[in-house]
Amino acid sequence: MVKIGQGGLEGIVAALPREKRGPPPVEKWNPPFCGDIDMKIAADGTWFYQKTPIGRPALVKLFASVLKREGDKYFLVTPVEKCGIIVDDAPFLAVELKVEQGHRGQTLQFRTNVDDWVACGRDHALRFEPERASGGLKPYLHVRRDLWAKVTRALFYDLVELGEERDIDGRRMFGIVSAGEFFAMAPADSLQDIVA
Repeated sequence: MVKIGQGGLEGIVAALPREKRGPPPVEKWNPPFCGDIDMKIAADGTWFYQKTPIGRPALVKLFASVLKREGDKYFLVTPVEKCGIIVDDAPFLAVELKVEQGHRGQTLQFRTNVDDWVACGRDHALRFEPERASGGLKPYLHVRRDLWAKVTRALFYDLVELGEERDIDGRRMFGIVSAGEFFAMAPADSLQDIVA
C-alpha cells in the first residue's frame, strides 16, 4: 500500500480539481499508476480508509466523483495520479426510487448513496445477477463509466411490484420497463423462487 503524496487522504483531496461543472472527466485522464492505497468500498456502500469508515459524506462524494474502473479494478484518478482501491461488490448503492410518468411511459429514477440521480433507460440499464447464497437475484443499475450501483433489497421488491411479463425470443420473461426499455429479470415461471 502506498500513501498519496505527502498527506495520504488529504493528498488525494488536494490533487483534485475544484471545478463545479459536473463530474470530472476521469475517462480522459491517464496519469501514472501510483500503487494501491488502503481504501475500500464495502458491500454495504461504506467507504473505508485505513480500515476506518470515512464519516464525512462530502468527502465520500468527492472520491466517488473521481472513481474509475478498468476491467475488474477500481482506481481513484486525479489529473496527476491513479491509485488502486478495493470494491467488495459495486461502488454505489441505489437507495431511493421514484416512478415518473411521461410520453414514453414510466421512467424509474434512482438515487444513489452518494446523492446522484440516475434515470434508468437505454444508457442506464438494469441487470439482474443470480445470488448463489439465496438462489435469488441481485439487481444492479448502471450509473456511469462502467460503474454500477447495487439496488437495495427493499427497492428490488418495489421493482418486482412494478414488473410485467413479456415474450422475449419465444420465452415468457418477467421484468421491468423504464423509459421504453424492458429489462428482463428472469423467466416468468421462476419468479416465485427468485423473490422468496
